[in-house]
Amino acid sequence: MRLDLDSEEAAFGGASIDRNGVPITDDVVAQAKGVDAVLMGAVGGPQWAKVPRENRPEAGLLRLRKDMQVFANLRPALCFDALADASPLKRDLVAGLDIVIVRELTGGVYFGAPRGIETLDNGERRGVDTQIYTTSEIHRVARVAFELARRRRGLVHSAEKSNVMESGLLWREEVTALHAAEYTDVSLEHILADNCAMQLVKAPKQFDVILTDNLFGDLLSDEAAMLTGSIGLLPSAALGAPGKPGLYEPVHGSAPDIAGRGLANPLAAILSLEMALRLSLNMPNEADRLADAVKSALNAGARTADLGGKLSTRRMGDAVIAAL
Repeated sequence: MRLDLDSEEAAFGGASIDRNGVPITDDVVAQAKGVDAVLMGAVGGPQWAKVPRENRPEAGLLRLRKDMQVFANLRPALCFDALADASPLKRDLVAGLDIVIVRELTGGVYFGAPRGIETLDNGERRGVDTQIYTTSEIHRVARVAFELARRRRGLVHSAEKSNVMESGLLWREEVTALHAAEYTDVSLEHILADNCAMQLVKAPKQFDVILTDNLFGDLLSDEAAMLTGSIGLLPSAALGAPGKPGLYEPVHGSAPDIAGRGLANPLAAILSLEMALRLSLNMPNEADRLADAVKSALNAGARTADLGGKLSTRRMGDAVIAAL
């Protein structure tokens, strides 16, 4: 298999801080907005933990998502047959698991204002974060979930906290309204986010597509990741309006405790490319072949340390290439 692709590289996150003094430059943002797809690496590390928040690696990630206008984060949790026993849950709970979490990515508490830490008149300190959503923000990400469900098993669970949060109540009402107006062919179930977390452990295969906001999506997708055996397996896609470039990245972080030791699982990054081929680059056949190569490598026993194996990052990649 040979891909006819042009690729460019740019410094981002900690690498950009070291080189340019900021987590992402205006030029790199413009570069990202001018291509068909962006494949991104993890960005954090303890050496930048005491940098002012607005200049940390994660701030660059938030800016890139916002400026690229990628508002829908697709995070699949697929349990490969060969790895059903690697999950912390029993095999019968996860064998055949195939769910997707659709997380709103550019709104909610991570972007709401006012925010900050202040000192009150009595000397106490107070931290403030604001959870904000509008009808249009909810509708556009809900459409992604409903459209995705139409191509899958036809079921959307919408997770929020409408019992205690006004933004959660708005979320439930607007998802309900959009469903009634445009997507009655898809089944919709509402679920409180804390119950969703419990059900992901109790009976994960009841889910098909889970739609949720930025904060709960961050938490629920990491929980779902562990159902598959390792967070090192899971890719993600961040999508915006049709025709705009998508942003693809592993769900896992930078794992500074093992950085540079050749222990990281490369499959999440490889499968992020697979999602880019499928969703942004219009190469579904190549995407299928890459996904099949990952399955074949796992079926042949290829494992990195997080899966109980002994292969290095490079050797795991070599196993996928050999299968390809």
